[in-house]
Amino acid sequence: MMKRCAPIIAALALAGCGPLVQVGGNAPAPDALLVLRADAPPPQWAGPTAVGDTLAVAIPDVPAELQTLRLPVQLTSATMQYLAGASWAEQPSRQFQRLLADTLAGAGLAVLDTRQGGVAPARALTGHLREFGLDVRGAPVVRVRYDAQLAGPRGAGTVALRSFVAEEKVTSQQPAVIAAALNRAANRLAGEVAAWVKG
Repeated sequence: MMKRCAPIIAALALAGCGPLVQVGGNAPAPDALLVLRADAPPPQWAGPTAVGDTLAVAIPDVPAELQTLRLPVQLTSATMQYLAGASWAEQPSRQFQRLLADTLAGAGLAVLDTRQGGVAPARALTGHLREFGLDVRGAPVVRVRYDAQLAGPRGAGTVALRSFVAEEKVTSQQPAVIAAALNRAANRLAGEVAAWVKG
């Protein structure tokens, strides 16, 4: 009986010790966490808005290399690594969605937070954040690529599609420098998305 119970007792003992493998657990803590911010905060709400003018901005889909707090560096068309010492405060997809929503609201669009309240927006902006990092295959640049999809009643039964790309040259690969360049590129791209959505 004891021999049959031994594996169970051993498993319970190991479970009590916590995880045996801790991914990234031995990595040194970053000096600072990187964040994205819209160039200007969105205006404060004032008065009612017609439901037909509302818009929701979804968190974009991202490839596997962006499903992390680390910052990807493209070395060749088939290889990449992560920038040493760089760590986002929150996953890039969520930060980009917030920056995009704030920029659209700042451009005068009625952006709804669909997590709060049961109002269905008239239009929905979804998309794929395909690139968001450093590319060193040539002269080093940061690149943001967002493939946008806009669905709503204006073009009933249709979806508007458009790709947006913004780049910034960089002369340093320090995390703070790369993050600042990505923030500028993301803001410029968000401004182009806002003009497209309004048009």
